[in-house]
Amino acid sequence: MSKKTPRTHTRRGTARPIRLLGDPVLRTECDPVRTFDASLERLVDDMFVTMYEEDGAGVAANQVGVGLRVFVYDVNDDKDRRHIGHVVNPRLVAADGEILVEPEGCLSVPGLRFETPRHARAVVEGVDVKGEPVRVEGTGYFARCLQHECGHLDGGVYIDVLSGDARREAMRAIRDLSR
Repeated sequence: MSKKTPRTHTRRGTARPIRLLGDPVLRTECDPVRTFDASLERLVDDMFVTMYEEDGAGVAANQVGVGLRVFVYDVNDDKDRRHIGHVVNPRLVAADGEILVEPEGCLSVPGLRFETPRHARAVVEGVDVKGEPVRVEGTGYFARCLQHECGHLDGGVYIDVLSGDARREAMRAIRDLSR
């Protein structure tokens, strides 16, 4: 998911290339993480560095070419509270409340933003890099981010939730980019 506000990071790690729409890894459901070790911690650090370098609000592992169920985020909610974290093996257990239609973008579909419907509240459960339980509840833009990143891990991209004129516009813009 892309974000406008520049931020800095203090994590160690190496930026990885973002996979772009058309790369099969983005359309493949990610596997659960079964091994909680230093390589998982490195992946999470690399994902944070990549997210910050790309000025994103979140990054899913398949966006950096790794087919595992992991995402990171650094985003504000509807009360302008900042949320920073990661979730391993996330499950979107609730997406409810008002449907908000707002511009949304994606690091894997660079330069394009479309009016995208998302629920105003989302809850994700999973674990952290040590295997400890995590429950994240978000509202506003944070809820949008949680839904967006969980969608990636299921092999989706945000344009999949578009319909009607918005979907036609998105598909046309994507075709024009690939020419």
